Amino acid sequence: MNEFLSGIGVDLHLEPDAESGRRAGLERALRDAVREGRLSPGTRLPATRRLAVELGISRGTAKAAYDQLVAEGYLTARQGSGTRVASLPSVDPDAPETVARARAPRFDLRPGSPDVGAFPAAAWLRALRRAIATAPSLAYDYGDPRGRIELRTALSGYLGRARGVIAPPDRIVITSGYVQGLALLTRVLGGHIAMEDPGLPFHRDVVRHNGGSVIPVRVDERGVCAQDLGEESAVIVTPAHQYPTGVTLHPERRRALTDWARARGGLIVEDDYDGEFRYDRQPVGALQGMAPGRVVYLGTASKTLGPALRLGWMVLPPHLVDQVADAKLHSDHHTETIGQLALAELIDSHAYDRHVRACRLRYRRRRDQLLDRLGGRRVRGIAAGLHALVEVADEAETLSRAEAEGLAVGHLGGHWHSPGEGRPQGLVIGYGTPRERAYPEALEVLAKVLDAG
Repeated sequence: MNEFLSGIGVDLHLEPDAESGRRAGLERALRDAVREGRLSPGTRLPATRRLAVELGISRGTAKAAYDQLVAEGYLTARQGSGTRVASLPSVDPDAPETVARARAPRFDLRPGSPDVGAFPAAAWLRALRRAIATAPSLAYDYGDPRGRIELRTALSGYLGRARGVIAPPDRIVITSGYVQGLALLTRVLGGHIAMEDPGLPFHRDVVRHNGGSVIPVRVDERGVCAQDLGEESAVIVTPAHQYPTGVTLHPERRRALTDWARARGGLIVEDDYDGEFRYDRQPVGALQGMAPGRVVYLGTASKTLGPALRLGWMVLPPHLVDQVADAKLHSDHHTETIGQLALAELIDSHAYDRHVRACRLRYRRRRDQLLDRLGGRRVRGIAAGLHALVEVADEAETLSRAEAEGLAVGHLGGHWHSPGEGRPQGLVIGYGTPRERAYPEALEVLAKVLDAG
């Protein structure tokens, strides 16, 4: 059935598949129009009442179709501005269907992002208004490369009480995120830097591009194997929830790491990317509290608030503060100021704590849903964080089935320093990414993909 809707404010050509059912057919027609570029980003769609009249369907059916596509990220809906087409990665309409689906998956369970739909927009706006209203005029001038003192002071208190970090304000440097912090450290340290194997390939690239030499160090069921470390100048670890295996660093390994750093004069770089999200007990304290003179602590707002803010922080041993601040000065001078002031206000008002607690509950429910739906399958890394590792027998075959179903997931194979035969295989499932309403269906598709193996 072809429909060309012209009496609703915009000309809209749809081809709903009647055999799929009215709602499913409408969803598919709209989804295809967005994927293929026939509906461009920002296009305002007809109101559900008018759409229902023109298509001869119920308004509830039209609204349900819109709601589903909003949940999947194809559409956006804001009060007062109607329903519009969201911005998606560009897709070549002449490309094979599998390529288009990979660029704009129907269900996204890739790791690395939080639920950005849960961003506390109202609280952030209040904090932003208060920050601007009280900011001195000099706040709009060039600033300290270490960052605004208001944010460094707020972080000093928050990191101490929430993560056990010893963080005087004068030892904190604000960055535009973890990647910048890692790049600055590499420029200062140089030499051989040990990195977890498996680990994120992009972070290895950052180290190499900034003059460092990467040395792999094994990760097992207790975390990074500190006994394998030698003369490296530093080791980069994710102790709260290792990426991608999800293991939490065992207490004996924590002690072994700090012993290595003290004995060798080495440095531990602690990436605490999702340390606030612990589900079986209180969050494990940061490693930095055990050896503040030998550990650089890196944290960001990317997993708690959203990557778009581009706000991160480094807590440095005293001997590195001036060197890192100088590298920051010659990198971008200083991180933007207004966001720093707003985050400081959010922390000082405890709205940040409330948001993190709410997210912790939400992600725990999602973690529990994942475990319930996958039944007896072995799922690792479930005690904390925003991702879990599901063991599979054949990664390539499972990924092919997932792609055919429009499901995007991460996989273990790409994280090894030297991929090869005999490596463990698995899917890295990010349960923070999907919108709330899309998550249950995404789990159904994941279960279908795994059960077909």
